[in-house]
Amino acid sequence: MIDDLDKTIETLLKRELPPSLVSQVTISFAAPDGQFPPQSVTLPAVNFFLYDVRENRDLRTNEWVVERQGMGAVTRKRAPVRVDCAYLITAWSSSTPNPSQDEHRVLGEVMRVLLRHPTIPAPLLQGSLRGQEPSLPTSSLQANNLQSLGEFWQALGGKPRAALSYTVTISVDPYEAEQAPVVLERELRLKPDTEQ
Repeated sequence: MIDDLDKTIETLLKRELPPSLVSQVTISFAAPDGQFPPQSVTLPAVNFFLYDVRENRDLRTNEWVVERQGMGAVTRKRAPVRVDCAYLITAWSSSTPNPSQDEHRVLGEVMRVLLRHPTIPAPLLQGSLRGQEPSLPTSSLQANNLQSLGEFWQALGGKPRAALSYTVTISVDPYEAEQAPVVLERELRLKPDTEQ
């Protein structure tokens, strides 16, 4: 499911970034491997590092989804769990006279694309995300769950650099559906009023 989210984000960027940028820049989801970007990433690149996955309790619901089946039966299922997937986005240039300027240009274009979409458009959803309800809300440039970006870069042995935060909320359905009979009659019992 998370790999389908990566493919969805990549599809969004390839569709909406300027064509000249798409042809020049690698879109990567690689995790650090002692250096950032990892050696496996071809430069120039924009990297979406998934650093945090956690339940979104603000969107939690205890309601059941009930669907009527034929032959007097219903299927009921608990609502899916909503999960926030948080990315740290960085740009990495190849050897150029002004790498920071190139990286900032790439980050600026990525930021424009992400800010245009408060939810990921349904036609772009890939794999298990297709048809997911409710839609996938996003949060761009909000405070992230990293305590300190400086400490993050220091832990990776690199110098601090510009980074964007991006969070997408997906639905994860861990529950099995239950079959139940349809209730067609209701019994109502009245108690006589004895106080007159």
